[in-house]
Amino acid sequence: MKTTPGTGVRTLAGMSHDLIPVPVPVGSAEIPGLGAAMDGSGPALLLVPPGPEGARLVGALGPAAAAGVPNGTAVVIATSGSTGTPKGVRISAKALRHSARATHTHLGGPGQWLLAMSAARIAGLQVVLRCRAAGETPVVLETAGGFRPDAFAEALGAMTGERRYVSLVPTQLIRLLDAGVDLTSLDAILLGGGPIPAGLVERAATVGANVVRTYGMTETCGGCVYDGRPLDRVGLRITDDGRVAITGPVLARGYLGGPDFGGEFVSSDLGRLDDDGVLTVLGRADDVILSGGVNVPAQSVEQVLAGHPGVAEVVVVGRPDPEWGEAVVAVVVPSGPVPLAELRDLAAGALDKAWAPRDVVTVERFPSLPSGKVDRDALRALVRGTD
Repeated sequence: MKTTPGTGVRTLAGMSHDLIPVPVPVGSAEIPGLGAAMDGSGPALLLVPPGPEGARLVGALGPAAAAGVPNGTAVVIATSGSTGTPKGVRISAKALRHSARATHTHLGGPGQWLLAMSAARIAGLQVVLRCRAAGETPVVLETAGGFRPDAFAEALGAMTGERRYVSLVPTQLIRLLDAGVDLTSLDAILLGGGPIPAGLVERAATVGANVVRTYGMTETCGGCVYDGRPLDRVGLRITDDGRVAITGPVLARGYLGGPDFGGEFVSSDLGRLDDDGVLTVLGRADDVILSGGVNVPAQSVEQVLAGHPGVAEVVVVGRPDPEWGEAVVAVVVPSGPVPLAELRDLAAGALDKAWAPRDVVTVERFPSLPSGKVDRDALRALVRGTD
């Protein structure tokens, strides 16, 4: 092993391909060595945040990376999912290129992208790669100090491409809409990275914003299903236990230290396919609450409860209960009053009475994992403490 200059971390040698840790600052589209990694003339890149967080990820992934990086790996992206345990996803240049082409085909053609998230994550990296494929330069939003709607509006004004796109997470879109930012200059807003609150896409449409719901994960090069329909050559099926399984050229090769996926990735998400092949994601399999003998998909309940005017953000978790086995609990960051009776009526009316929350816990903010995702285990521990 050797130390990579300027990174403070070590280079990890693979059996047939080197893996170089590359810190990618938030608010930057510059990824040293990306071109060589994509064309195979240089080592694969392990993309990490700068500083201690990047060093922590490299340290956590080091034992797996020491086993070797197979030829054909262009980048490795650390993903922690909802567990907080990092995995290194091995992704080929071929998969990344296909994803970029399929995205542009679906959206109506190549264009310029606004980078509003870290390029060390798959959604941000894809923005960089889509711009490269389109011969465009991304406009970069500086988010090191937090996401600011006024800065986003300024970045929008700097876009010059004939077609203009951005990828956002729901919280970002909510803040833009609350601030009254004009989004009509964008040909499409890809929205993913977590549950989309009920009514958010419709709210955006009323002000002329074209929002495309995306579903995917690092293991599928990011979003591979747009508005319920798979991108070109992406296949979907529902397994016997209700999980979404994905095939096609967007699949990553596998995890560091593990075998290849073998042509299919079985996700941790529950879903259903209608007769026309449109996918509805019901929530994560490990977020299903067994209450009174009924399986309650937490994400489905969250999407409905998010439509309550007093709910700014919501996460639904289970709490051990002597009568019900688990009680459905809504953990809410409130924007106004959130009476339990109203939340129960909302859930019962849109879903099922058995899915309605039996308690509400309010917090100022949600605990988060290093990936930025909500730390659901911490919230489960919190609600257990409210018994």
